[in-house]
Amino acid sequence: MGDAKQVRDEEFRRFVIGRWPGLMRTAFLLTGDKYAAEDLAQSTLERTYTAWRRVSAADDPDAYVRRIMINAHARRHRRRLKEFLAPKDDCGPVREPTDTADQMARADDRDALLEAFAQLPARQREAVVLRYWEDLTETQTARAMGCSVGTVKSNTSKGIAKLRAVPALADAVLQGGRK
Repeated sequence: MGDAKQVRDEEFRRFVIGRWPGLMRTAFLLTGDKYAAEDLAQSTLERTYTAWRRVSAADDPDAYVRRIMINAHARRHRRRLKEFLAPKDDCGPVREPTDTADQMARADDRDALLEAFAQLPARQREAVVLRYWEDLTETQTARAMGCSVGTVKSNTSKGIAKLRAVPALADAVLQGGRK
C-alpha cells in the first residue's frame, strides 16, 4: 500500500515538474496577475492530486487538468474577483526572460496584448487562450470550457474581433510585418 502511494506521488511530482511552466503561463493569461496565476495553478494542482488516479488514467491528462483550471477560474470569476492583466510592478511573467521558441513571449508589445486581454470578458478570454495559446481544437476547447462548439466559435470570434480593434495591437502587427 505504501509503495503504491509512493509511486503515485512520484508520478504526480514528475507531472507537476513537467507542466508547471505551461500551467503558469495559461493561468497568467486567464487571471492577468502573477499572484492570482500562482494561486490558480496551485489550486488546480491540489484538485489534480486528489483526483490523480482518474487524471493519470485519462486518455489526455493535460485536457483533464485544463478543465480543472478552467472550472477553478470560472468559480473565482463568479465570485467577482477583480482581475488585472497588466502587472502593477516590475516583476512577474511579463518581465521574465523569454523562451526563444515561444512566439508570444518574443512579441515586442506584450504589454499591449495583455492590456487588450484585460478588456475581454472572461469567457472570450478563456476561448481565445485555449484556442490560440494552448492550440486546442474547437472540440477540445468546448470540452475544457464545458460548453458547445458553437459557443467556443462565438466567443473566439468576438474575442479576436475585439483584439483586432485595439490600435496598439494593429500597430504591433504592422511593425512586425515590416521587419
